[in-house]
Amino acid sequence: MPYIKIESGALTDEQKTLLIKRLTEVSSEIMHIPQEFFTTTITELPDKNFGIGGKTIDAIKREYTDKQ
Repeated sequence: MPYIKIESGALTDEQKTLLIKRLTEVSSEIMHIPQEFFTTTITELPDKNFGIGGKTIDAIKREYTDKQ
């Protein structure tokens, strides 16, 4: 059974639903496996719990917003 795991920042319920639906559809098409065999999980992480280039995502977002 294929397993799709997504780690992301906070998402709305609508975004989660669409991600699960579309990722399953595309994966099923590419792999030629029925959609019913796919399991998908989404793990939401706070922006302060991961970073890029030595900065947390929340700090990067603040810097970006301040420049606008």
